[in-house]
Amino acid sequence: MERSRQIYKVTLVGGVVNVVLLVSKFVAGIMGHSAAMVADAIHSLSDFVTDVIVIFFVHISGKPQDKSHDYGHGKYETLAMTIIGIALLLVAIGIVYGGATKVVAWVGGAQLQAPGLLALWAAVLSIVLKESTFRYSMVEARKLHSQAIEANAWHHRSDALSSVGTAIGIGGAIFLGQKWTVLDPIASVIVGLFIIKVAVFLLRDGIGDLMEHSLPDEVENEILQLTASVQGVAEPHDLRTRRIGNHYAIELHILMDGNMPLREAHDKASEVEDLLRSHYGEDTHIAVHVEPKEVNSEK
Repeated sequence: MERSRQIYKVTLVGGVVNVVLLVSKFVAGIMGHSAAMVADAIHSLSDFVTDVIVIFFVHISGKPQDKSHDYGHGKYETLAMTIIGIALLLVAIGIVYGGATKVVAWVGGAQLQAPGLLALWAAVLSIVLKESTFRYSMVEARKLHSQAIEANAWHHRSDALSSVGTAIGIGGAIFLGQKWTVLDPIASVIVGLFIIKVAVFLLRDGIGDLMEHSLPDEVENEILQLTASVQGVAEPHDLRTRRIGNHYAIELHILMDGNMPLREAHDKASEVEDLLRSHYGEDTHIAVHVEPKEVNSEK
């Protein structure tokens, strides 16, 4: 429960920032005649929506295992990360399309209205608030080992960087004269392409975990080394790993002296489990299958 409360707190902070920014950006974008700022406002709106998604799914993922969920509800947090990635991708495609349409119109001879200073100040405000929120969220995500908060943190960072591009485009369109007003929609296109990149990375990780992707090779090698370090345990093999939300699931086979009493073999297997849980967290799912050495050697 404490972890869930902390996640709610972090998400609420980001949500408040997003509400302030989406209102100020829409006002500045419309009154300041800036396509890039309106695109940035839409991005902030998507941030607010993903905050709501995180709160909803983290509440579910924090529930303990039950009759219908033997491994707990951790996958719901991974699902939240995947939904955030989809939301980012859709927003980015819309931003790129809107900006590209204006650039094409400009190439065809259309006159684009220069944005106002209000839009530039809104972009600067967004950079400061969003970068601060990213740093705060990322620190908390690592403390809480939360995929959803980390995904949301990168959403904040993408908004901060998109605002940098927005500020450059708006500033250029304002200060370089009428013939450079195309910089505003160009900036929105660049922003959209950057967001697409972030979304693809989030979707890759989220879908990978939902499809039971194994843990990285370096983690699996570390698991084998830790297991083999327990005295009396030999040749850990048939290792299978995956993520369940913010926790690991580890299953492996080990060899022990076939003449060892059952109680002693059980205690050794428990020692392996305790060692892995102390390293990867108390909520790590671990299954250890013990095999006698002589049976393995005859195969």
